[in-house]
Formats: sequence, C-alpha cells, structure tokens
Amino acid sequence: MAIKDYKNIHEMLKETIDARADQTAYRWFREAGVTDSITWAGFYDQVRQAAKSLIALDVNKQDKVNILSYTCYQWVLCDMAIASCNGVTVGIYQSNLPHDCKYIINHSDAVVIFAEDQKQLDKLLSIRADIPNIRKVILFKGKGTGDGWAISFDEFLALGKDVADEKLKERIDAAGPSDPAAIVYTSGTTGVPKGAVLTHDNLTFTAQSARECADIHEGDNTFLFLPLAHVFARLCVYFSVLTGTCTTFARSIDTLVDDLKASEPDWFASVPRIYEKVYAKVISGAEAKGGLALKIFRWACTVGNEISDRRLNKQPIPAGTAFKYKIATKLVFSKLQAALGGRVRWCISGAAPLNPDIAKFFHAADVLILEGLGMSENTSFTNVNRVDNYRFGWVGQPGPGIEQKIAEDGEVLFRGRNVMKEYYKMPEETAKTIAPDGWQSTGDLGEIDDQGFLQITGRKKDLIITAGGKNIAPSAIEGVIATSKYIAQVTVIGDRRKYLTALVVMDPETVAEYAQSNNIAFTDINDLGQKPEILKLIETEVAEKNKAFASFENIKKVTIVPEFTIDNGLITPTFKIKRNVVMERFAEKIDAMYPKD
Repeated sequence: MAIKDYKNIHEMLKETIDARADQTAYRWFREAGVTDSITWAGFYDQVRQAAKSLIALDVNKQDKVNILSYTCYQWVLCDMAIASCNGVTVGIYQSNLPHDCKYIINHSDAVVIFAEDQKQLDKLLSIRADIPNIRKVILFKGKGTGDGWAISFDEFLALGKDVADEKLKERIDAAGPSDPAAIVYTSGTTGVPKGAVLTHDNLTFTAQSARECADIHEGDNTFLFLPLAHVFARLCVYFSVLTGTCTTFARSIDTLVDDLKASEPDWFASVPRIYEKVYAKVISGAEAKGGLALKIFRWACTVGNEISDRRLNKQPIPAGTAFKYKIATKLVFSKLQAALGGRVRWCISGAAPLNPDIAKFFHAADVLILEGLGMSENTSFTNVNRVDNYRFGWVGQPGPGIEQKIAEDGEVLFRGRNVMKEYYKMPEETAKTIAPDGWQSTGDLGEIDDQGFLQITGRKKDLIITAGGKNIAPSAIEGVIATSKYIAQVTVIGDRRKYLTALVVMDPETVAEYAQSNNIAFTDINDLGQKPEILKLIETEVAEKNKAFASFENIKKVTIVPEFTIDNGLITPTFKIKRNVVMERFAEKIDAMYPKD
C-alpha cells in the first residue's frame, strides 16, 4: 500500500471515521474486567466538541497545550482535539515532580493544561505562581478550584457549545503537513530535557511506514499502558487510528496484569522491562514449585527451544516434535499465553534494548516479540522486525521511506519524513542532531548487514573505555545480568578503570523468598542488602552471567544499592537509568570497589 500525503492528522482520522463509524474505537475499564467503549463516530463527535471548547478558550493556531496524566481515553481525545484546532500537544509524565512539570510548562510556552486528577492538580497548585501563562487547567477527574482556574472536564466540554462548525472547519483546514502537532520532551538522561518538535507529516507518515511493516488483521484489538507523554505510545495511537484498531486502556500500572488478560489483545507494544519482569516471575515460579513441576517446565522449554530454532531457520517441524510441543503448550506455555489474554499474535518491544534470551524464551512459548527502534527525534520509529522476517538481538530493517547508514565513527544515522522538525527553542542542539542534508544523528552505535538488518551495539556517550584501552558497551552486559531473577536493576562501571564493576539493585520479592527459604533473618529489603549471604548470592549470579562475555567484559566486583526510582532522580519516567547521576550519587561506593594499589 502506497504511503499517502495526508494534509494533517485530522484528515487521517476522518478517513477512518468514514470507513468504520459504527466499529468500536476505544475501550476502558470501569472496574476490574468490565469495560465501557465508544465507536469511531462517537469518538469523532467528542473530538469536535473538545476542539470547539479549546477554541472557546482562545487556544489559537500553534498554541501549546500540556497534558499531565497517565494514559487514558481522555488523553487521546484531547490530543486529537488539539491537533484538529491546529494546536500543539505537549505531554508531561504523570510521575514528574513539580519542578520538572514547571520546566516543561514554561519552556513549551503552554497556555492550557489538561490534568488527570487532584494529585496532578496539587502539583500545579504548588507551582501556580511560577507558571503565569497558564490560563486554565482542565481536570479529567475532579471538580477543579473555586476560582475557576481549574475546571472539570464536563465544564470544559460545555464551553464550546456556541462555537460554529465553520469556525472549527477553518482551523482544521488551516493545519498543514509541516505545522507542528506535538512537542515531545526527551526523558533527560544526560541533562535538561529537549523538546522534539513533530509535525503533522511526521506523525501521519510514520504511522503509515510502521503499518507497512506490521501484520494487521480486520477487527484487531490492542492494549495500551505505555505513558502517552512518550512518543512510543503516541505512535501506537496514530497507528491504531490509521488501521482502525480498537484500543483498550489499562487502568494503571498496578492493575496491568489483570487488565492485559481481560483485554485479550491481538497485539500490543511494551518496553523491555515488562517482558523482563514476566520472564523473571515465570522462572522463579517454576523453580519455587520444584520437583516434578520443575522437570516438566524444563522439558517444555527444551521442546520450545527446538521449535523456536526451527522457525528461526525456516526449517520444517517433525511430526514427533510438533506432538511434544502440543503437550508442552497444554502443560506449560498455555498459562503464559493466557496471562497475555490468550490471543496475542505478536508484541512489539522498543525504547530500550531487549535481551535476546528473553525474546527466545517467549518465542519458545509461541509468543513472538518483535524488537524495533525509534526515538523522540524520529517519531519513535525507524526499524522493526517483521512477523515473517525476524532476528533476536537485532532491531530489524527500516520502514518504507526511511534511510539508514553508519557513520565513519560507527554512529547510526537516519533520514526520512519521520525525522523531527527541530528541538523547540534550541537551534544549536538541532544543528548538532540534524545535518543540512537531513541525516539525523542518534548517538547509537551499530552495524548493518547486507539484508539491511540493524544491530545496536551501544551508545556513544555510554561507551566504557577501560584503562587497558578496551571499548565496552555496558548496555549489553547490563541486559544479560538483569535476566537474573534476583536482580532488578544494574549499572556497569569501568570507564578509565582497570576492570568492570557493577551497582546492583536486588529484586525485593525473589531475594526475600530466598532469604526465607534459607533461614536468613531480616527486617526489610534494606536490611537484606547488608547480609553477607545475600551479597554472595548476587555475586554468584553475576559470576554465572559473566560466562557470556569475554574476560575483559567480566564484572569483577558488585555493590548492592537501593532501588533506582523516578522520585529519587535515578531513572527517567521511561525507566532509563540516569547513568551520570547514579555514578555521582554512589561515588564513594564505586571508589571502594577500586582500592588504590
């Protein structure tokens, strides 16, 4: 299917509305297992109503509107309304602290904010004096403030009742492909967040390029829990609008397991951390049962791996092996499949590297995870594996209309209509990222084979150069170590040092179970981290993982540290570790692993 030159996002939306008016567009949970829904026609009516209300609030062409909320139906509704009246959506992570919110609100020049609930409103009230350009806050849930600065969503929708259809049409028609539709602020792992300006064409083109790479069926359902402040989730929304896929929203991260099972998606997108947690839980659960159950589990994995290898190599499956796999599926793999809703054909993994061993494990269980690549600066999509052409440990081939190449220093570069317009109000940073001929620098190091498959080998800024001159990409090592069921987070250290060490965050659940099983007394997880038996456990786990690497890539010493969280400033809202901040925060512990000769 050829890629179409849509004038704007509204035109792409309207095409789906006209073709699928009575089909279900969105579902959300009223309570556990019980969903409400709306058709595409009903959704479009609400988009128009919300767009008129934005016009009534004097949101003019290219005015910026923040959305401070967890992923939900209203987030998507308001985003489409903002685009329809030629405004610019600027998402803010619901987990951001007030000072982080203040920076994005002011830097983006926002005039209106949509906020999820009282918790988010309280953040805004605490910085109200510092965000003078905000003239109205609209709550998705709640009544607002008595002085009218914050109002309820119903009050907001009523504002546009007298705005004429012609007025809205003027706004819709005025939005062109090169007009900004979104500013997506990077998660800020290495400094001040930068706002990637994405145009209507960026978003409509990228949705189409991704569609050409995906196996989409009529009547598909998907499940969305990723934060819509991140461009990865936004792309999933535009992709679903383009393809007419029904989207079910999770209630929260806390209800993710129950909601995923109840939504029964045909496909969904996730970050690697979710797959890692499922993997660790399955492995630890099997080992906890022991005995015959563990033997059956290991036998099933052996059979599954044989099936996986044959599928990867496009080899026929012998009848005997197929029969054993049916038994393995019934006894073991069906439980994992049921936990994902029972209908999943494929999953997408993006935003960070996925350990190939985890992808292989899911594949053995007949759950295909297709790893892809993208970043805010290229609308979150450049490459992806296909259902009929995939490799584990690679991010696949580029989408149609997207060029890729490797620079002389090994950096991965991209060019295409997916590349952002600029960084908002940062011309110097823009010039560093986008060359005059359109090639975008990514900061990733990689290799491209003769079939166009791309493999990411590390990050330029994260690259460790040891005292012995060895170049090491820490992310690959961290990914392997994190497959231990006892380890939740890890940061590899070693730049300009004689050897590698690691800061390790324990998995509280599995380590506590280990302590109880081995009669190790403890009061809490922090106390556990001080126990020599637990340090020995972690050291043993790391030593086992070291076998996958060359000797110079081995972790020689480890130190257990407290959890990296958003609140303590050690990870971003997209769960990326702020390596420089971690190294600064734990400088004394790091130095202790490198005693002076």
